[in-house]
Amino acid sequence: MSQFWKPGTEKPRLLDDEEGGVLFFAPSFSSSSSRFGYSSIEKQRQRLPVYKYRTAILYLVETHATTIIVGETGSGKTTQIPQYLKEAGWADGGRVIACTQPRRLAVQAVASRVAEEMGVKLGEEVGYTIRFEDVTNTGVTMVKFLTDGVLLREMMDDPLLTKYSVIMVDEAHERSISTDILLGLLKKIQRRRPELRLIISSATIEAKSMSQFFQNSKKHRGIEGEVVGPITEPAILSVEGRGFSVQIHYVEEPVSNYIQSAVSTVLLIHDQERMGDILVFLTGQDDIDAAVKLLSEEVQNRGRNSSGLIVLPLYSGLPRAEQDLVFTPTARGKRKVVISTNIAETSLTLEGVVYVVDSGFSKQRFYNPISDIENLVVAPISKASARQRAGRAGRVRPGKCYRLYTEEYFNNEMSAEGIPEIQRSNLVSCVIQLKALGIDNILGFDWPASPSPEAMVRALEVLYSLGVLDDDAKLTSPTGFQVAEIPLDPMISKMILSSSHLGCTEEIITIAAVLSIQSIWASGWGAQKELDEAKLRFAAAEGDHVTFLNVYKGFLQSSKLSQWCHKNYVNYHAMKKVIEIREQLRRTAQRLGIVLKSCETDMLVVRKAITAGFFANACRLEAFSHNGKYKTIRGSQEVHIHPSSVLFRVNPKWVIYYSLVSTDRQYMRNVISIEPSWLREAAPHFYHQQRPNPMLH
Repeated sequence: MSQFWKPGTEKPRLLDDEEGGVLFFAPSFSSSSSRFGYSSIEKQRQRLPVYKYRTAILYLVETHATTIIVGETGSGKTTQIPQYLKEAGWADGGRVIACTQPRRLAVQAVASRVAEEMGVKLGEEVGYTIRFEDVTNTGVTMVKFLTDGVLLREMMDDPLLTKYSVIMVDEAHERSISTDILLGLLKKIQRRRPELRLIISSATIEAKSMSQFFQNSKKHRGIEGEVVGPITEPAILSVEGRGFSVQIHYVEEPVSNYIQSAVSTVLLIHDQERMGDILVFLTGQDDIDAAVKLLSEEVQNRGRNSSGLIVLPLYSGLPRAEQDLVFTPTARGKRKVVISTNIAETSLTLEGVVYVVDSGFSKQRFYNPISDIENLVVAPISKASARQRAGRAGRVRPGKCYRLYTEEYFNNEMSAEGIPEIQRSNLVSCVIQLKALGIDNILGFDWPASPSPEAMVRALEVLYSLGVLDDDAKLTSPTGFQVAEIPLDPMISKMILSSSHLGCTEEIITIAAVLSIQSIWASGWGAQKELDEAKLRFAAAEGDHVTFLNVYKGFLQSSKLSQWCHKNYVNYHAMKKVIEIREQLRRTAQRLGIVLKSCETDMLVVRKAITAGFFANACRLEAFSHNGKYKTIRGSQEVHIHPSSVLFRVNPKWVIYYSLVSTDRQYMRNVISIEPSWLREAAPHFYHQQRPNPMLH
């Protein structure tokens, strides 16, 4: 084996560099590493760029409390560093090495890969945990991959995360809300647990600002006054990627339809460029399904010219089996076209990609605390994201990136960095998590990027009206603590708690499970009419939530599940997931002492329970409105029922929505009809402010 630095042995020679970081001499590897008998996986591991930094990484982790590793995507940092730590003894004595990712899909993919490299069964020495799925074995699992959100929930039971020796926060540049809360909390934990090591790993993070955030002036001194424990000053290490050059091509004129442009660019590459897989970046499932359909049709129309193209979608709601197709090597004479959301930007590495088509857009969450409306908006990406996307083309050989925007736009109009999610999101879930962890002074919390005071005040107001916070802004007992325990949006949690008093828990838990996944309907591209007709078979006059109950009942009663799903345009994998999530929620409810009851056919109580959680999302149909125009009660925003809703064109007078989506107008998704008097019952102080709301009389 090649030599590497083990804690406790002689340290490698090092030099200080002017930037305050540390420069290492390249470790001299013994010639025995080429000895016969090495497995091909071991050889692959040694070929990764991060391998030559192994000694340096282990040395820095041993000597510094926090190590910041800046490494290009594909350098191997995510899969290799946890293995190096385990080999160096950081998981000995029952301790665990944690590695967090912002996305569930990345957690599963990376954990599978690392288990395969270590030659162990997934769920034993290497495991993963995501919401509603725990594939670990207490006492056996040494390397654990998990989402930032799951690690935050673990703090509720163990505030100092005592079982972990090293926590690696990966993809920190994505700056999800959970990542930012996690970084703030880990900084606090380190003061109480100086032996805990943190690795902050990222593709494009501004290492300087992250380093300043983790500066800790307090040194831990021993009895004699000498400094003990690791150096509190963060170390910064830059790991080069294994990138080849990537030629960038821009469009001459702005494109009017980026989906159509992406499809024509793929066909152009296929006609004119030599073999190599193509990765296309679009914004979300709808765009991706549309592009897959367009491309498949084009390929059929062109006949043999385009044979050899394998078109695959990639987004988080995709069933596991379909996700895995994306990672399988491409057969000779074939060309894979992966059409993906920005999940393939940094979280996942797809081998074999030589060409990238970048639409220049991604779906981003934007929240307006004044109108209290949060939207998933298709918005332009930042330069940092554009560079990440282009870099995916230079993994196996020199590649090309086709940007569907002009060079002038890139240079002059694109923002340099994205806005951290915490500065553009509704903070209700974030506030309740911090409260549940005992952090009462939320405005004084040490954030990597401060959220807006307006969003913070609005979140406190909603939680107060949900009965989750009391007059002193502390969690109420039992409601506040119960809502914090349920791993869902607080509005859904409150809906579940209210169902307990109304006697419809079984129905509401089913609805909560359906709302937790993207959609239970099979994608309707090319079969929109048939999908709409199928929905009518289950449609309930009350609205979408009750329609979900009808679908669930039909699914349970059918003897041949997959045939039934196919016939009714229902997504079989989504329904299996609903059943899994529902089972988890039932267990959580029982643990919290919630009595599980069914209301049989009484949908009035179901609608009341939904109102108890989602009263803030109430809307009223405008008088004399011919085109289904609604106004939100709180901000008087104009909204419409989404065409996918069973209430589209029915237009009841009063409705509550689950979420809003913005395209040419604001659309309400998952809508239910209600009685206005229920709003007062559910939240008297929310609808009774200084002046009475005339709309509720």
